[in-house]
Amino acid sequence: MTEVQLLQVADDEGEQRLDRWFKRRFPNVTQGAVEKLCRTGQVRVDGGRVKASDHVTPGQTVRVPPLPEGPAPDRPAGISAADERMIQDAVIFKDQHMIVLNKPPGLASQGGSGQGERHVDGLTPALMLGYKERPKLVHRLDKDTSGVLMLARTDRVARVLSEALRHRAARKIYWAVVAGVPNPKQGSVKFALMKAPGHGRGGEGEKMVCVHPAKVADYPDAKRAQTDFFTLWFLGSRLSWMALEPVTGRTHQLRAHMAEIGHPILGDGKYGGSSSDNMGEGWGAGIGGEFSRKLHLHARSLTIEHPVTKEPMTFEASLPDHMARTWKALDWKERDVPADPFEAIR
Repeated sequence: MTEVQLLQVADDEGEQRLDRWFKRRFPNVTQGAVEKLCRTGQVRVDGGRVKASDHVTPGQTVRVPPLPEGPAPDRPAGISAADERMIQDAVIFKDQHMIVLNKPPGLASQGGSGQGERHVDGLTPALMLGYKERPKLVHRLDKDTSGVLMLARTDRVARVLSEALRHRAARKIYWAVVAGVPNPKQGSVKFALMKAPGHGRGGEGEKMVCVHPAKVADYPDAKRAQTDFFTLWFLGSRLSWMALEPVTGRTHQLRAHMAEIGHPILGDGKYGGSSSDNMGEGWGAGIGGEFSRKLHLHARSLTIEHPVTKEPMTFEASLPDHMARTWKALDWKERDVPADPFEAIR
């Protein structure tokens, strides 16, 4: 066991949640243990009792009680310490019924063709946090899409949340950067979608193709799809900051729809967002090289009724690093746009 320690939050650690600060300093201590130490008053900040979700700032003093040394005894088998910290740091909300993550880009929601073994579903043992059951995914995000992702802690809650999503009782708003500026700047894309086969043995290269609403009857596999869009900001005729709301929930819907109307999402190699041949002046006009080539699509917010309390709740996820750098380069400010630009036009 270690001794009682009084540690000061360093200037380079900035403002952050206490549990995240604690686990970066003491990675062998589990999330559940941090919460218990706070709940029992063993961890204090500037002498006062705190919750694990409270924030600490540079200069504050944190009392750290004696801690066990060595690796965490209950680390899930097959999950590295780095992945355990990563997925726990992604938690933006949790209670006894549900967990909400800000999923990092590059991490698949579930395993599958080409996804490997590292994905959110495979890391759920690290999100049990004192509960007996692994939390369950109730929806998915593409591997390269970041943002709000919900998990249920019980089968009953999973059914309730899945039902809400299926019957569109939840609202999702995505942020994206696209080529050019849509005209009109707000509206709906209603092309149906159907799957085009890939060229590899495992279906590599598989993508969705758009079908004009007037021709849907000619394509039995086409499924109705609708995306509402709203232009929040733009840079000349080159780039636009878009809010996208999927009215339906088809695979690759936002990516395929934006590409179909000539405004592919920045960094989307599958649907043309890495090409310089786009509407407006494209990325090739001295602008594309300044930004990350990662996909610029982020599930910004999700509004849903709590599965037990029935309270309306909105979860909001901060931008991933590569998108935050783009926003900074373009001097786009989150506070300058409405959280829900579609509310006024409903």
